[in-house]
Order: sequence, then C-alpha cells, then structure tokens
Amino acid sequence: MRLIDLNADVGESFGNWRMGNDEVVLAIVSSANVACGFHAGDPQVMAKTCEIAKRHGVSVGAHPGFADLQGFGRRPMPMSAFELETLVAYQIGAFMGLAARAGMPVAHVKAHGALYNLAEADAEVAGAIARAVKAVDPKLIMVGGTGSPMEGAAEAAGVRFAAEGFPDRAYADDGKLLSRKLPGAVLHDPAEAAAQAVRMAIEGQILTVGGKLLPARVETLCIHGDEPTAAAVAGAIKAALTAAGATVAALPKVLG
Repeated sequence: MRLIDLNADVGESFGNWRMGNDEVVLAIVSSANVACGFHAGDPQVMAKTCEIAKRHGVSVGAHPGFADLQGFGRRPMPMSAFELETLVAYQIGAFMGLAARAGMPVAHVKAHGALYNLAEADAEVAGAIARAVKAVDPKLIMVGGTGSPMEGAAEAAGVRFAAEGFPDRAYADDGKLLSRKLPGAVLHDPAEAAAQAVRMAIEGQILTVGGKLLPARVETLCIHGDEPTAAAVAGAIKAALTAAGATVAALPKVLG
C-alpha cells in the first residue's frame, strides 16, 4: 500500500482580511503548513487554524517565511545565514506555543515562498533552515523540494526529510517550479492537478512544461490553500490518489 501525505499551506489570513478557505481544505488534506505571522497569519489565525486542524485530525507544521506581509513572502530578502537561522527558529517557536495551546503536537517545518525557492537552489540557505529545525526540536520533519539542497541539508543537520511535489504547479525542464511570473505556472484545473499528483505519487515522475519526464521521489504533495480552486483541486487529488491505490496519511505516518 502506497502512503502519501497531502499537505496545504493554510492560516494565511490576517486580522479581518481573509485568505483561502481553510475549513474546507483542512477537511480534505492530512497535513497543514500554518503561516507563522511573518509572510501571513497572526496569533489569532494561527490558534484558530490549529483548532480546525485538530477537529479534522490533521497533522500541523510550521510554515515560516520572510517578514513580508505586503509581498506575501514571495520576494527574496538578502540575509546572512545567522539571520536566516534565527528568523526560522523564531517562527517555529511561536507556532509551537500556539499549537500547544490547542493540544496539537507540531510534526514538521516547511519554508514558504521565496525562502523555499532560495533553499531549493542555495545550500547555505537550506543549511540555515535545517539548523533552525534541529535547534528547536530535532524530532521535527523538514519538508523540501524533491532532489533539492534541502535534502542534503537535513541529512547534515540530522533531521528527517520529506520530499515534496506540487501537483498544482507547473515544472520547468530543470525540475524546478515554473516561475509564477510565467503563464501556466499554477494549475487551476482539478483534473490536470489530479493527474499530476498520481504521476508523482504512484509513478515517481514529474512532467515538465517541455514534455520531459523526470524521476522524482515524493512523500508529500502540496496544495496551495490561497488559490480560489484549492478545495476543488484538493478533493480531486485525494479521489484520484485513492482510485490509484494510494492511501492519504499524515506525514509522520508516511515516514514511519
């Protein structure tokens, strides 16, 4: 039986401003990446998101990003390794406090947006994230792009790593996510995203925009909760995975 985690980026509302439909998405996925208040979210949103996740039996993880509310954490910010490490550790710690309030253990850490993209290409950035994870709690799982420097950084730091694929995003021929600045970077069609999810989880392959099939080990699949089609995409992916013989399970169970 193939176990696969289905995660979503959630908790990205702020004050009276609402982003996504967390209630619906969290009823479908098995793991939640909760924004930690820097790129999105706030203490109240973080707390409420943990309560929703608990109600649905969803595992939770910290989703740290750059301190860039206006840019939603999608703009890179030059920082030293020390600044990056403390930036991530601070957000993990804050989230762990609010998760504890809800009686929820924190299972994983996944960087957000520009921070994630930098870690996919820069070993120094990946290393800073991994060291922050290890420092706060060595039992935490570090989530990162399959085949990226984040995997090596996690191994060097002595923390578990979960390889991630993005069924609702297009991939360039080099195996990296297609820039959001380019048309077609986000897949809004539930059937298209579901087909890509099965290809990743069952066949171990990524189909690029140039038609290449690249081998990829994937243990968790991400749905972007801020997209209007997130609930439809998540539902279609879960149904397709089940039909293909996979079982959607929380990340700690997938990794054993």
